Amino acid sequence: MRRYVIAGNWKMNMTPAKAQALIAEMKPLVAGKDNCDVVLCVPAIDIPAAIEAAKGSNIKIGAENVHFKASGAYTGEISAEMLVEAGVEYVVIGHSERRQYFGETDQTVNLRTLAALNAGLKAIVCVGETLEQRELGYTETLLKFQTKMALTNVTAEQMKNVIIAYEPVWAIGTGVTATADQADEGNGYVRAAVAEMFGAEIAEQTIVQYGGSMNDKNAAELLSKENVDGGLIGGASLKSAAFSAIVDAAQ
Repeated sequence: MRRYVIAGNWKMNMTPAKAQALIAEMKPLVAGKDNCDVVLCVPAIDIPAAIEAAKGSNIKIGAENVHFKASGAYTGEISAEMLVEAGVEYVVIGHSERRQYFGETDQTVNLRTLAALNAGLKAIVCVGETLEQRELGYTETLLKFQTKMALTNVTAEQMKNVIIAYEPVWAIGTGVTATADQADEGNGYVRAAVAEMFGAEIAEQTIVQYGGSMNDKNAAELLSKENVDGGLIGGASLKSAAFSAIVDAAQ
């Protein structure tokens, strides 16, 4: 059985003090949820405060990006080694906002994924199509391509530390959510791509999340689908009640 993973992606929100306060609120609400892993991916400046606040709880802390080089003249970037030493366990890679605003490509997503995995981090790799691409009928083609590009040179052994998040770009921060069937279908395309690369057994073991306006109202229906193994949660992860309700739905 695949475990559910409910991961919050805070994006550029929360100061360190606010991060500590929110995690303090969340800790009792998500405690004892043994059927799923609970992760909060936070801005880099918040990582030390978040790790301190999450101590003694079942909340794991992740980062929102990682560079593909170990060190060097990359002003503003953070290496995998830095994240590991800070106590981070997960990292989001290739989010559509990184692709849209910061020049992320399928090639750099692959390099970041390899850097994260080689350092022992768990990689949450994001894939997803735009509304135009969906309307043209390219959803399956694009999701399989992005998945295979991201996983190039990843080993079968490393796949146990890979989570793939299907995030339709048209449903991120828009309030529009893919239907449960659309989410299941998209996640199924991702799983099929993994099977084509690594075989059916590894594909069945790979956690595929849905992201894109998942919230406390629609989480139960989305999570009931065969191929939906959790969620990468944006806005709802900034509210303790809403986020814990999604964790409850995964139970």
